[in-house]
Amino acid sequence: MHIAKDLVAASATPLVLGILAEEESYGYAILKEISERSGGRLEWTEGLLYPLLHRLERLGHVESTWRTPEGGRRRKYYAITEDGRKELAEQRRQWAAVTDALQDVWKATRSIGTPAPVLEG
Repeated sequence: MHIAKDLVAASATPLVLGILAEEESYGYAILKEISERSGGRLEWTEGLLYPLLHRLERLGHVESTWRTPEGGRRRKYYAITEDGRKELAEQRRQWAAVTDALQDVWKATRSIGTPAPVLEG
């Protein structure tokens, strides 16, 4: 299934902050996690992720450190900050409101013969 670019962009911040709220990570691992958690429905590119990470860092929602794991290559690890946790909580509230509104609209349209998709939230 193709997911519209604007929906991917709108969901990018809460997805990344949600992953980083569990543990710090680096770019490639974040991309892999998003793909796995979405069942392959979201296949992000580095061109989407890294500008987002840099913006989140400028806003103070994440911080980064360079590390070289033993026997590995140097990577930039990202960790959520306290401000980032607050932003994630706000994003979750907003997404819940949007999801509820969509469900209400779709329930209303069911009466005219359009099946309502079920959103899990």
